[in-house]
Amino acid sequence: MQSCQFGRCFVQSGVLNQQTLNRSASFSGIGLHSGNRVSMTILPAPANSGVRFRRVDLEGKPEIEARVENVSETNRSTTLAKGNVRVHTVEHVLAALAGCGVDNAVVELDANEPPIADGSSREFCKIIAEAGLVPLAEKREYFTPTEPVELRLGETTMTVFPDDQFKITCTSADRKGRFTQFYSTEVTPNTWEKELSQARTFCFYEEIEFLFKNGLIKGGSLENAIVIRDDAVLTTEPLRYPEEFVRHKMLDIIGDLSLIGRPIRGHVIAVRPGHAGNCELAKKIVEQINRPLRQAQTFTPLPPPQDVPEAPQTEAGAMDIEHIMKLLPHRYPFLLVDKVLKLEGGKIVALKNVTMNEPFFQGHFPGHPIMPGVLQLEAMAQAGGLMMMKHAAAVQQLAYFMAAESVKWRKPVLPGDTLIIEVEMMKARGKICKAKGVCKVAGDVVSEAEVTFMLRDAE
Repeated sequence: MQSCQFGRCFVQSGVLNQQTLNRSASFSGIGLHSGNRVSMTILPAPANSGVRFRRVDLEGKPEIEARVENVSETNRSTTLAKGNVRVHTVEHVLAALAGCGVDNAVVELDANEPPIADGSSREFCKIIAEAGLVPLAEKREYFTPTEPVELRLGETTMTVFPDDQFKITCTSADRKGRFTQFYSTEVTPNTWEKELSQARTFCFYEEIEFLFKNGLIKGGSLENAIVIRDDAVLTTEPLRYPEEFVRHKMLDIIGDLSLIGRPIRGHVIAVRPGHAGNCELAKKIVEQINRPLRQAQTFTPLPPPQDVPEAPQTEAGAMDIEHIMKLLPHRYPFLLVDKVLKLEGGKIVALKNVTMNEPFFQGHFPGHPIMPGVLQLEAMAQAGGLMMMKHAAAVQQLAYFMAAESVKWRKPVLPGDTLIIEVEMMKARGKICKAKGVCKVAGDVVSEAEVTFMLRDAE
């Protein structure tokens, strides 16, 4: 069965095969929170690749998978992050892809946020319709809850019950109980386009000053958002639905829950939802999806010893932590070299064990811990300082970090990783040294830089 939308036909969500775009689709505008001009192109993608965001404005065109594991912020919008790469306000584009039945796509952006368009998903649905959809050979995999998935987060209550279709029942209201609205619908490509996709984002007048002061809604206007002031609704056109506010909340739910990586067969019942609650519910769904896998792994024999990476071997010039602390002035929580594995000539190989106990994980980021890239750079500097002091046979001197060039962060470093720090001297003149530093995890380069040091007498 097919549904005609915006003059083109989409394959209905009941089909069993995955889908992608027939050709690329583009749209340009400004980002709601950043205010940046941005061009977006949605490209076809192969089966089982899911949805990915690609930052074509950054070196190497890094990609972030649209998965809940990559959610870093949920303040007024949903932000995805991988290492130091971020894409903000992804929910409206994700809702358009999920609502239209797109399983696999690459969303290219030349800025850090998709265009806000008119504050809904309508324009994105139009370009998807113009591009058309094609079925892929691989089957679509659905999530049907084996038991209710429940969430309580502040004033937000959300539950997913098993169902043969995807349904959403939602009640929205602000803390003062204004504009309390209720709506319920089965979500199909047809109801998505007609009943939900055109619902615009909104905010309350008294929130605007706070949002501006916190660097948000720089691209906001009555062209792309509805403002509620007391009992008045400020907008450049009449409301598109009698319950436009709650329908936009449902639009956000569709976008955020698409981060589980598969369509849902279930009934979502939500009271006062928001991006934080939506994403926490998505995490709980992923936990239920992975539960059978974890149970199976419990009874799976351990892999043979040869499949386990060997511990790094120490060689000439190795130092333990006591020796390192005699040379470096750094102490907890800023000593970022645990051991020197090798120090020979103008090259040092050091090690940092990254554990969940690192103090920086408390704020970088709660629920999604990533070692800050600047601390990887500092680890290179400390290893380079050790090398320089040994090379110069320095006594009562300290190595001062002067400069960093050609810095690149390539992959995130997570709790449990062993960071191998390799620093090799490029040139030395007097008390100044320039070196090439590389950090690796399991043999893969995660960061690199050229660093400059100077030896100075300790005070």
